[in-house]
Amino acid sequence: MKKLTKNFINTGLFVGVSGIFIILFLSGRQQTWTADSKVAPPLTVRWTVVKVSDGDTITVRQTANEKVKVRLACIDAPETSKKGQAGQEWGEESTKNLQKLVNEANNEVMVSIVDTDRYGRKVAEVFTSVNGGEKSLNEEQLTSGNAYLYRQYLKNCPNAEVFQRAEEIAAAKRIGVWSGNYEKPWDFRKRIKNQQ
Repeated sequence: MKKLTKNFINTGLFVGVSGIFIILFLSGRQQTWTADSKVAPPLTVRWTVVKVSDGDTITVRQTANEKVKVRLACIDAPETSKKGQAGQEWGEESTKNLQKLVNEANNEVMVSIVDTDRYGRKVAEVFTSVNGGEKSLNEEQLTSGNAYLYRQYLKNCPNAEVFQRAEEIAAAKRIGVWSGNYEKPWDFRKRIKNQQ
């Protein structure tokens, strides 16, 4: 019985110590996230923005040169003109504001992916780090009146309450999309689709 107990203790120690070494080894490895990954990249991964498509969509590149299209989560910006189709009022302004925010961060962003949409884009909260402070691009687009809160998808947003307050600020100030009675982007897309 003593021999069996001693073997059990030795085996337990071996498994425990081995487990610690495996965890330490794996935590020291840097993982490269790909567009097909099921797990979101850690927030510390920096991406280079290679294109701002409109007020809520960017294309980013990781060091491996893989480009990923990212849709800013929980916001919906006015549509810009595409493929000969006229855009919405504030569409260009919204795009310019997002480009300005990206430029201020030297085109470097951090992403926290929450979903993948039906077009294959990664849906994410996107952050920049400027002068030691972190800034949410999603929140900035809302606060400045350059996007609407996309309530239909709000349940997927970790910072839903922050985004709701950001939109309330813009609406109270009557700035950007809140400065008039403009058609919402989702209504605009539906109307255009029905016309085709």
